[in-house]
Amino acid sequence: MTTARRSGSDLTEAIMRAALELGQESGYARVSIEAIAARAGVGKHTVYRRWSSKGALMLDALLSLDESALDYPETGDVVADLRRQIHGAVDLLAGEPFSPLFQSLVGEAQHDPAVAAALNERFIAPQADKTVARLRTARDQGQLSPAFDLDLAMAILSGPLYFRLLITQEPLTHEYVDRILEALFAGMRPRP
Repeated sequence: MTTARRSGSDLTEAIMRAALELGQESGYARVSIEAIAARAGVGKHTVYRRWSSKGALMLDALLSLDESALDYPETGDVVADLRRQIHGAVDLLAGEPFSPLFQSLVGEAQHDPAVAAALNERFIAPQADKTVARLRTARDQGQLSPAFDLDLAMAILSGPLYFRLLITQEPLTHEYVDRILEALFAGMRPRP
């Protein structure tokens, strides 16, 4: 199929698939926009019309894998809802085969302001907003202490995950997530 006959969504999907394939085969650092374009069967200008950088493209490709895993359920049990959402995020971003790509992307964000901005805009800020909103609902329902700082709770939830993923490079497991939630909620529950 020629580029002219493919729809915009087909082109976008082909480019993201090519980015993920090449990232897995060669590693993030060795992937170029030119190689992605060639694998997808498009010109590099087609890629640059959709994404400003390799980092922005790779981020969208990673997040397209299963965006529903990053949504919050509303079961009425804030701990269960957080557990399910964080388990989904860990499976999506820290699990094989994509963990090395996500780690590289976050690493590049430390040196490239455009990648940092894209990572914050497309992933970090939306997830933080969803988490704080879910915590606010739980607080309003009396599941959490009315005095607890929800932004601080978000930082406490995410900090250990990024520390393990990026610094110690220990595996992110569901059990580790459960331990974080248990420790955090011991201090967030309303006091009698």
